[in-house]
Amino acid sequence: CRRSRRLARDDTEVGSALVRRELSAGGVVVRRLRRDWCVAAIRPGGKTVWALPKGLIAPGEDPAATAVREVKEETGVDSRLVEKLGDVRYVYTWEGERVFKVVSFYLFRYSGGRLGDIPPEHAHEVDATRWLPLDEAPRLLAYRSEQEMAARTRERLAAEAV
Repeated sequence: CRRSRRLARDDTEVGSALVRRELSAGGVVVRRLRRDWCVAAIRPGGKTVWALPKGLIAPGEDPAATAVREVKEETGVDSRLVEKLGDVRYVYTWEGERVFKVVSFYLFRYSGGRLGDIPPEHAHEVDATRWLPLDEAPRLLAYRSEQEMAARTRERLAAEAV
């Protein structure tokens, strides 16, 4: 069976290979704890690394709305959208299939709630939550693109108060 060269709406070409495309959005939630900026991090279910909350954009959903939803579902906290931080792009392989992924990250300011109060229907997605010191987040977060978003957030907060 040969794969058609015609691209489906959620497929794209990377080089000469046809790959599936995923669009996700996530958030960098910041707050001050004892005068220091901290960022909300999650340990995704079944993993041993710290990451930022993010998830797939539902059909017809605005990326910023996805980021708001994912932050609440995966951290339990309420937050206020400040601005878009940027997009990251990468290719990974899942069950033998190449996937081209774009993740849009947004900066949020914590507004309430308790970190770790995750709705029961999403509890399987996250094993742990933690406020990481923002100055250490670029070292503690597992994924380079998320380390870059934490560094960008640190620069943004240094430039002006959020």
